[in-house]
Formats: sequence, structure tokens, C-alpha cells
Amino acid sequence: MALAVALGAPAASPLAAQRAALEKVMRRSVLPNGLEVVVVENHGVPLATLEIVVRNGAFTQTPEFAGLAHLYEHMFFKANDRYPEPEETIERASQLGAVFNASTREELVNYYLTIPSDSIAAGLDFLAAALLTPKFLFEELAREREVVIGEYDQNESSPFFRFDQEMGQRLWTTQFSRKNTIGDREVIRATTPEKMRAIKDLYYLPNNSLLIVAGDVNPEAVFAQAARILGPWKRGADPFVAAPIPPIPSLVGNLGYIREESVKLVTAQIQWHGPSVRKDENATFVADVFSDLLNAPASRFQKKLVDSGLWEGVVVNYYTLNNVGPITISGQAAPEKLRAALAALDTELREVLKPGYFNVEELNAAKAQRAVSTAFGLERSSESAHTIGFWWSVSGLEYYMKYVDEMARQTPVQLQDYARKYIIDKPHITGVLLSAEARAQLKLTEAELARWGAPPARAVPAPKPAGKRPLPLGDR
Repeated sequence: MALAVALGAPAASPLAAQRAALEKVMRRSVLPNGLEVVVVENHGVPLATLEIVVRNGAFTQTPEFAGLAHLYEHMFFKANDRYPEPEETIERASQLGAVFNASTREELVNYYLTIPSDSIAAGLDFLAAALLTPKFLFEELAREREVVIGEYDQNESSPFFRFDQEMGQRLWTTQFSRKNTIGDREVIRATTPEKMRAIKDLYYLPNNSLLIVAGDVNPEAVFAQAARILGPWKRGADPFVAAPIPPIPSLVGNLGYIREESVKLVTAQIQWHGPSVRKDENATFVADVFSDLLNAPASRFQKKLVDSGLWEGVVVNYYTLNNVGPITISGQAAPEKLRAALAALDTELREVLKPGYFNVEELNAAKAQRAVSTAFGLERSSESAHTIGFWWSVSGLEYYMKYVDEMARQTPVQLQDYARKYIIDKPHITGVLLSAEARAQLKLTEAELARWGAPPARAVPAPKPAGKRPLPLGDR
């Protein structure tokens, strides 16, 4: 399926192109208990993906719950009232021919299974048992705690993970636990079934969840089955009224960070606080276009930085979130080229503010690529379910319905406004991962890195020679 989008100029009919394409295959409904249900028809193969999405990612985690949204995910397909013995859940999944998994991100947790399309009702029963009646058996929790600690250990063995964690602590300061999915080792190790139940009672509610059924399905039949099986799920109080998400503290200045590890190339990473969907929705569309343009292999940005040999590679990224998404520019360079590479990066970022930096052909190509990739995402039922779940959690489905159309409206002026508002001369963290030997050779300091990206010094005008004061105009 292809999305037809007018790319050369702002869309004549707002929200028309992508919305029209999606509405041909996507149906939406809301049950009386607040559960949103989305059905995506795709009759290519006799399979269906069932996915439950809950707004309970890292962003809900106070320090004493750091990592527990992820641990809860590990406890989902475990013993429950319907399947009280631990092995029964696995046996039932096997009987259904289900392939199931789950993931935790900053602003969502999702659980999904792919089954034969004639087993939708049985699949919904299976999900409902896990959602509504988990047992949180101590022995299962103890086992999954160690599994998660093992994942933590594996991640921590990577110097790049350790570097990212330290950068995150500096970028998010007092709210790092709300951006750190993996969490805190000691909190995970000390978790009890009572904490799991507290998470369930606060967040695992129909009015805080989305059901997606994508594949070879009949929408009306799915809506009826969802109402019958998940309709009794009791609505609860809005968790974000009971436990409001605090604002992310703004960065007040530039910081430098250096981590020494046994690595050959230098990894540099610069991060800013980017826009949030909640506060600056339009800027989130601009941010994606901006990143796409600078990442294009034939772009001026890549030619100046990578084709020149200064950088081995440079990637610009914005991560869309409801609660402040980060802007990240990362790349690798040889140690002896680091200073020149960073200086060139600063220069080139300032160049984007000049008229003509973004040309129409590049802009249209970036928009077209986004339209095509978005369309391809609908070809696979599982991929479309994950995509819909992500956008529902961070922005709401209306955002997703108009995503490509909104991107098609962005202009060079808006791209420059975005860079001016969020990147150029704005507080950021400049971090470098390098070997101790490279640092010693370069005599690199965190204070030097903190000065990267500072506004260029203005020339001080020479004092005027002393002489007669000019007479007021009326006296001349």
C-alpha cells in the first residue's frame, strides 16, 4: 500500500493524504470502560497481531521505582488466575501457536502476540488473563529479577552503554529515573510483589491502555470480541492525576563530560533538550525533517563533515516524546582529528541558519522518504501495531494520522526556526568517549568541551578618538 502525498508544497487539503490512506485500513473504537481499540486490516497472510499498550514506561518511575516498569514487563506472561502454574502460560501460548514478546520504552510498555487469525478470541482471553489477574508469585519474581540484573550486567559491559548512562544523568539531572528504562540495580534486586501490585493498580487500567489488532481480521468481529472479553476490565482513576509527571528541569548552561575507556576511535555526543509533543507539537514534525535532511548521504552537512575525512560518521537524531525528547548529534573521529571535527560541526550547524542552506529538491526528497517508510510500516501487521502503539502513547492517534501530511508542510524557514530555538547557542551536554592515552595526548578537559557550541565572541569596537562632541541636529 502506498501513501500518496503532495510533497512540493504545503498540502492543499490539511490532513488529507495520510489520513485517507490510513482510514481505508484502520478502524477505531472506545469501549465504555475507556479502553481504546484499533483494528488494522491486512489480508495478506492468515495471521493477526494482538498488542496491548500501557502508558507505563520509564517516565512514570520515581527513583524508588527505577526500572520496575521493565521488571513488570518481565512478569506479564507469568502465572495468573486462569493459568496458576508458571508453566501453564507457556503451554497455553504453544497451544495457540502464538509467538509473543514485550518491550519497555520511555513512555510505554507493550505486550504482543502473533497468532492464526481464526484464534482472535482465544488470544484476547490469553491477554486478558495476564492483564487482569497476575499472581506475582515470589519465586517467579525472584527469578525475573535476576534475569533483568543479567540484562543490566550485559549492557553495562559495553563502554558505550556506560557512556550513554552518564550522559543521560547529566541531561536529565533530577529526573533521570524517568528517562532510564533499565533502571537501578539495587531497586530491581529489592523489588517485592507488593510493588508490582502497586504498578498494576495505578497504571494497568483500560482507560490508560490501547488494544491493537492487526492482520487478517474483520473489524466488527474484533470490536465485539474485545467488548465481550475486555469490557469487564474495571475503569480506574487517571493515573497522571494521582501521580503527575513532573517537568524535566531545563539545562541552565553547557556541560562537558569525558569518559575514558579502552576504545580506538573517539565517540563524541552532543545532546540538547528537544521539543515535546505536549508543549510544541509542530516542532516535533520539523525536528524529524531536519534530522532526515542532515543525515542524507548527499547533503552538504555530510559532505562537509564526513566526506571531508574529519568524521568517520555523524548522525543527527530527534526522539519524539510527550515529555521532552532529546536531540542528539553523535559521531566518531580519529583522536588527532577530534578538535577540528568538533569545530567543523559547530561551524556547519551555524551555516544552516543562512538563506539557501536547505534547497527544495533535498527537502522534497526527505519528505518523500518519510512518506514511503511510513507506508511500508503498514505492510507488516506486527510492525504497524508497534508503530500505532508508540504514537498513541507519546502523542495520541491524531498525531499519527496526520504525521506525513504535517511533515510535507515544513519549509526551510521552519527548519531554521527550529535550529535557532532548540540547537544553536542553546544549553547542551558535550560528551566524549576516548582512551586514556588519547586524552593524555590531546590534553582534553571537560571545561574545554563545555565551551563547544558557545556563541562566537563578538568583536569589541575600537574606541572613537577624542574630539569635539557633535552638535545637536537643531544647532548645526
